[in-house]
Amino acid sequence: MLIAQNHLQLIIEVAVIIHMGVLLLINIIPFTLSMVLFLSLILTMLLAGIFSIDSAMLFLPFVSHQEFTHPFGPLAVFAWVTLSASASLLSEVEIKSTSITALSLILFGVIAVAGGLMHRSFLILWFLGWFIGYFIMSKSFRRSVKITRKRVVTAVGAAVGGFAILEILSKVLNASVLSPLLRLSRIEEYSLPSLKMVINNTQLWGHVQGSCYWASSCLGGSDGYLSLPMNLINTLTLPFPLFFGVLVTKKDIIDYMLPGIFGVAFDFGYGGLLALLCWCAFVMASGFYVLRKYRSKRRVGSRRYLGREALLIGALTAFIAQSIIGLFLFNRTLNGSAMLTYIFLSAMVVAHLVSVRSSLR
Repeated sequence: MLIAQNHLQLIIEVAVIIHMGVLLLINIIPFTLSMVLFLSLILTMLLAGIFSIDSAMLFLPFVSHQEFTHPFGPLAVFAWVTLSASASLLSEVEIKSTSITALSLILFGVIAVAGGLMHRSFLILWFLGWFIGYFIMSKSFRRSVKITRKRVVTAVGAAVGGFAILEILSKVLNASVLSPLLRLSRIEEYSLPSLKMVINNTQLWGHVQGSCYWASSCLGGSDGYLSLPMNLINTLTLPFPLFFGVLVTKKDIIDYMLPGIFGVAFDFGYGGLLALLCWCAFVMASGFYVLRKYRSKRRVGSRRYLGREALLIGALTAFIAQSIIGLFLFNRTLNGSAMLTYIFLSAMVVAHLVSVRSSLR
């Protein structure tokens, strides 16, 4: 049936629609390097502004923050890495990009500070995205990557220092929301019971009926622990189980406390988890395959695919970073509005595979 009967069917249908739309977009619009550079710069600046305003609301009375880092965090990685890749490609074709590079570094710092104030998980996503993007670009642009002891110590020191600063600010400003230690203590307190619930009740498809929060009304799978944005489901007037209002805390036992592999397995079964992991592997393999094709064309003098190459580097980096954080650290990085971002990034990678087969033979 075309009308989705549960959360999983809706996710699949929306994913198909987004992939088809992005496929048409990539193949119809001629993404030149200048266009990609301009669009990525605008998007990066826009997200930097949104994150800054949102984090500022943490310190303002009678104003609520929106936590935009969850749905738009991976999109920020995509935008910034695409901007950085575009600047590097300009240098590859002997066009000066010093000012663009300097601006990208400023935006990197702004997003890191603003997003880190809002969520520590975003800080992990942001620096992981930077590392993956740096590695991919070093291979694409023939740069040497040397992981020295000094660089490792510097990176670890910067991470520890950032978390220490947040902890100090939480004490000075009496703002517990900034405390990384509070977050860790909550995970320590609640993750083990959540893990036991998932492991003891997960089946090949879904979970044991009655084991979720809805008790006798439990569907045994697709019970709303992983879903598209609630506003979208309500707009479509679909009668799916939803965790809203105070019930969000019941969803948090998986959403906040466990990695995504457990959340996906519990709501969609081990079969659903295996399918997702296979799709992730396919998207990543496809991305690197097309990237090699683009790189080979560039190295023989073709400038036709420079814009697409920058787009692909950004999308592939963001997809890998979101996959790692979402699947192995925090389920929420793949849930709700962030799921739409994840599907979009997947589509942005796979669309190049279709276009490359028709144009790069």
